[in-house]
Amino acid sequence: MESVTRFESALAAAQSGTEAALKSAGGLTRELRKARAGAAGGQVRELRRALDAAATLAAELSAAVGDVRASFDIDETAYLASGDYAKELLAAAAERGVAMFEEDERLLCYPSLVRVVPGDSLIEVNRRRERRLRPSVVVGLLAAVQQRPPRFRAEQFLESLASGYELVIGRAGKNPDAVARLTDIWSALTLLPGQAKDYTRPEFARDLYLLDQSGVQRTKAGRTLRWHASSGTRNAGVLTTVARSGQQQRYWGVSFTAGAPR
Repeated sequence: MESVTRFESALAAAQSGTEAALKSAGGLTRELRKARAGAAGGQVRELRRALDAAATLAAELSAAVGDVRASFDIDETAYLASGDYAKELLAAAAERGVAMFEEDERLLCYPSLVRVVPGDSLIEVNRRRERRLRPSVVVGLLAAVQQRPPRFRAEQFLESLASGYELVIGRAGKNPDAVARLTDIWSALTLLPGQAKDYTRPEFARDLYLLDQSGVQRTKAGRTLRWHASSGTRNAGVLTTVARSGQQQRYWGVSFTAGAPR
């Protein structure tokens, strides 16, 4: 268990150590104030007594800070890069009952996508940089996000999905209502250099689920979205995300037809 709680345990120990150091710092401050008052009023005995006490507390404080500094011996960059931090996040989420999965070098935790950035000693949560790395804190943040409605424009995404679909079936010479694989649509939507990095497959899968949950199906042109699983869910090309319930959700293909939603 220690291997999957190393970062959390080290931070908890550092927190405890710094709290003890703060108490020493508080005592030191009080004695220095006494010394200042003794000097201001010429109360020499009180001045000497306060200075002696302050010197003792200063030594204790220095030792306490040194102990905390020496005990926190984790190389966070190496720890994040090793994959152990991601495992610790997964363990912390499971302990709290927050569903989280690892997919394509990202952690999926509805409706958030988490990416570990070792070089900058931070994580990205839905592309926002987050420097608070303590696993219990991160899981708490993700759990809080789950309680808020996701910021998602279903109508706008549906139009983009329909545009990508038209590109795919047009390029393949298929019928206007043929089934297209979602991975092919994602490729069509990210044709320009760098776009695949800016809009990843996990992000696309997350947005598909949000669209699915929204109930929005009809485009401005009057075409209706239909989801297709078929045998594709057992083959390559399946996109996976995490549902609101915590279960994994898989998507494979779609079509757009001229009919009304069923």
